[in-house]
Amino acid sequence: MTTRKKIDIAVIGSGDSLYAKEPKVYPREIEGRFQRWRTIAVFWLLGMFYAFPWISIGGQQLVLFDLPARRFHVFGLTFWPQDFYLLTLLLIIAALSLFFFTAVAGRLWCGYACPQTVWTEVFLWMERKIEGNRNARMRLDKAPWSLEKLGRKSAKQFVWITFSLWTGFTFVGFFTPIRELGSSLMQGSIGGWEGFWILFYGFATYGNAGFLREQVCKYMCPYARFQSAMFDRDTLVISYDPLRGEPRAHRKREAERFAPASVELVIENALDSTLPAGHERVLGDCIDCLACVQVCPTGIDIRDGLQIECIACAACIDACDEVMDKMHYPRGLIRYTTENALVGKQQRLLRPRTLIYATILTGVIAAFVWLVSSRDAVIIEVLHDRNALFRTLGQGAIENSYNVKLVNKTDADMLLSLRTETGLPLRMIGKPAVTLAPNEVFSLPLTLRADAGASSGRQPISVLVIDTDGKIVARGKTHFFAPEKP
Repeated sequence: MTTRKKIDIAVIGSGDSLYAKEPKVYPREIEGRFQRWRTIAVFWLLGMFYAFPWISIGGQQLVLFDLPARRFHVFGLTFWPQDFYLLTLLLIIAALSLFFFTAVAGRLWCGYACPQTVWTEVFLWMERKIEGNRNARMRLDKAPWSLEKLGRKSAKQFVWITFSLWTGFTFVGFFTPIRELGSSLMQGSIGGWEGFWILFYGFATYGNAGFLREQVCKYMCPYARFQSAMFDRDTLVISYDPLRGEPRAHRKREAERFAPASVELVIENALDSTLPAGHERVLGDCIDCLACVQVCPTGIDIRDGLQIECIACAACIDACDEVMDKMHYPRGLIRYTTENALVGKQQRLLRPRTLIYATILTGVIAAFVWLVSSRDAVIIEVLHDRNALFRTLGQGAIENSYNVKLVNKTDADMLLSLRTETGLPLRMIGKPAVTLAPNEVFSLPLTLRADAGASSGRQPISVLVIDTDGKIVARGKTHFFAPEKP
């Protein structure tokens, strides 16, 4: 016997589209302990970004990446291209920090410090101030165009664009002295590259924080895709407790949630610490109010489990705790916890993975601090004369000429002199010395002479830079050339 099944086939006409537009997310504003920490993080991070270019130490901008001069001024220290290895260490520290904090507590970076999150919060705050709360914004978008809607939308766009341009201007101010940049902008004489990057970074801020928002986190950011490699069952993540929350249902505060249970159910429900002894749940603590969904900036439902769209902002925790307080239920239905803790196993924050990350991170930070504090105050580069390896003088004496390039990396004048360190009987012609201004680059000629027969072939030597206290502040290596002895 043949069984026939009726199959409904949806035929897509030429006028239909396979693309479903992503629904707009309207996150509701919420207060709570985690949101206070996020607000502090936003003020701190944006405060550093917008204030640092305007702060000066000793007449030098606090943070300035002077690319044309190949100098980088950071908190009173000047770094040169020769210090590039320090940047490498800094990037290693950033990567290890990301691994460590992700292994311990999930996506803390995304929820509290990521630029996309920080600027999106600012743009959302502007939107709330101009268009109103979540319900008001939804009504405004659905309403037909009117003078009020046009006014509010125009005002929001004006504020967004102004703030974005100021952000672009500040960004360029980290690479061009911001006071000079501001003066050029006021006079209309700003350079083409500066103008381009102000507009480019301003447009990027406007587009990412104003329109793309959660789309950047959900589809463009690669971090969400590889975070699982750093998670384990003891990683603190934002989780919904289904043992306590289910079955979910709307109810009044006085609704009875518990009933006497059989022995089997008592044993099965032992993991739920909020259950009265000898009872089972008739209703879970989740009242299905959707507050956790309404406050989520990416529009997910945390009750469906951990998702790559979750940026760990903890807004759902604050929203749920507020509802639990109103219902007179214990807090923590949604909370920071681990997968092991949810199933009643011991929670271990200190484990091999986190200990290894912490040890390596501490070592790299210590190495970075030591290298920064022990940097040479002077850069020396000894270049041998390219025209001739050596010159033969009367009575067989040999001379070599050099060009010694010196860089004063400090913020004070330095009187420097040169001295050789070698086993050869070399004489320095003259007494080369120079006074270098802060961050000055200077080329100093140097001539070394050896008597006849005192040297043969290529011999390594060192050129030392001596300060006024007789201290060696830099050491350069080169060679002394002489004819080969027969």
